[in-house]
Amino acid sequence: MELFRYYQRMGEAAMAQLSDEQLSVALDPEMNSIAQIVKHMAGNMRSRWTGFPDADGEKPDRNRDSEFEAPPAGRAAVMASWNDGWGRVYAALEPLTDADMGRTTRIRGEAHSFTQAVHRQVAHYAYHVGQIVFLAKHLKGAGWKSLSIPRKGSAEFNRRVEAGEASQR
Repeated sequence: MELFRYYQRMGEAAMAQLSDEQLSVALDPEMNSIAQIVKHMAGNMRSRWTGFPDADGEKPDRNRDSEFEAPPAGRAAVMASWNDGWGRVYAALEPLTDADMGRTTRIRGEAHSFTQAVHRQVAHYAYHVGQIVFLAKHLKGAGWKSLSIPRKGSAEFNRRVEAGEASQR
């Protein structure tokens, strides 16, 4: 679950650097804004984690295509959608035990092991958080504050890790 929390924090740190208006900027007509990406992630999270692992992860009432239309307006709506989605991830995973690891779940009718399903979602969310970070960095320009190791900062970061002062993630 810590990896999910890591990507949640990374997305939040990227979005926190932007103005409310920048959350809705798309670089071209074929790209999504951060607000649209968040709406899609929240829709995916609702579908995948509601009833997990017993229910199919693709709910019949999900309209994936609509997740890329009419994004949430304003920071409060974007963050409410974001927090609702992540809340569903944790609510589904927290009660599970090691005994659940051998279970099978379905996504669009396709059988997945518990581990496959979780890994699939980690990869999906990491992909979209990467998009959020890319867009935020582009929109912020020279004012961007690095969320990882800043340029020319590897030696200092490695020294801090060795000294136990920094997390490797």
